[in-house]
Amino acid sequence: MGRNKYSQTEIGQIAKLLRMKCKGNRLKQKEIRHELRTKYEFNISDFNEPGKPFGADELYAAIDRRAIHILDDATIADMKAKRERDRLRDEEARRAEAAANGEPVDDGSDWKKALEEWNKTK
Repeated sequence: MGRNKYSQTEIGQIAKLLRMKCKGNRLKQKEIRHELRTKYEFNISDFNEPGKPFGADELYAAIDRRAIHILDDATIADMKAKRERDRLRDEEARRAEAAANGEPVDDGSDWKKALEEWNKTK
């Protein structure tokens, strides 16, 4: 499940993406849904009826029925900062637990090392 609280600016950008999604081909629709999920934490399935298309009109209908709340930009920025702090805290706790159990700790650098080695072979 994604967020249900957005700023007016984000709602405008999400509506624009939804309009583009409705006009795009299958690949473009997939790219736009990915952007909605990753950049805005917006999952269409959280707000639509299964099997029905979801566009800008349905977005505004979800706002009208109060499934989506519009907050000011500062509140949204604070909410995102708190989510990031929580994510980092949880990741650190996971690493500490893995280290305490003697499990290898993934620091996320394996892919960086592999990329460096791959770039050297070019």
